Amino acid sequence: MNAAPDALRLPDAANPEMIYIKLPVGMLQCNCLIIGDPKSREAIVIDPGDEVERILGLLGRYKLTVKVIVSTHAHIDHVGGLAKLHQYTGAPVMMHNDDLPLYHGMEVQAEFLGIEAPELVDVDHLLKEGDALSWGGFQANVIHTPGHSPGSVCLYLPKDSGQIKLTHPQLFAGDTLFAGSIGRTDLWGGSLDQIMDSLKSKLLQLPDDTVVHPGHGPTTSIGRERHSNPFLLP
Repeated sequence: MNAAPDALRLPDAANPEMIYIKLPVGMLQCNCLIIGDPKSREAIVIDPGDEVERILGLLGRYKLTVKVIVSTHAHIDHVGGLAKLHQYTGAPVMMHNDDLPLYHGMEVQAEFLGIEAPELVDVDHLLKEGDALSWGGFQANVIHTPGHSPGSVCLYLPKDSGQIKLTHPQLFAGDTLFAGSIGRTDLWGGSLDQIMDSLKSKLLQLPDDTVVHPGHGPTTSIGRERHSNPFLLP
C-alpha cells in the first residue's frame, strides 16, 4: 500500500489560501510538490521525480487541474516522472536552459546510480531569471540559483501573490537550500562559489518569514537558516 503524503494541507479557516501537498517520491525521496488554488482548482507540480501514479491519484482526489510542470533542476531524481505526467495532463514542462545538457545526459546519470534511464519529453518553455508563472490566482517569480547545477531555479511566491494574499511568502527551493544544509556541488556542473553567491545574493535577501520548501527533507524558513545553517553563518 502506498504511504500517505508526507505533508498535506488543504485550505481551512486558519489557512484558506493554498492547497499544499508534499509527496516524497523515488529512491532518493525527492519532494514532489503540488500547489493548488482552492477556488479555481488549478495547480502547479514541482519536481515530479517518480511515482507518477501517486501524483495523479492526489490530483484526481482533490480535483486539481495541472497548468504547469516545473523542474527546479535536471538531476534524475527530480525529472524521472516528467514524461508520464506530461502525457497524462498535457501541462507544459519547464526548466532552465542551462540544465538541458544534464537533462539530455540522462543515460550518464542513470548509469551513475545503477538504474534505468527514464523516458524524456520535450521541454516546452525555458525558464529564466525574473519569469512569472501563473496558475489560478497565484503568480510565482523564477529565481535562477546556479550552484547545485548550472540551471537550478527556485520559485518565489510573495505575500501578495497574484490575486491571492498569503500569510507568509513561500519559496520552492529545489536542491539549493535545505533545513540545516545546502545543495551538494560535487555533481555535474556544480560549483560551491556559485551556490554560495546564489544563497547570499538572492535567497538571503528574502524576508525572514519566508517558508522554504526544499527538494528533500523538512520545511524551514529563511530566518531559521540565516541564523542556524552552518553554511550561512558569518
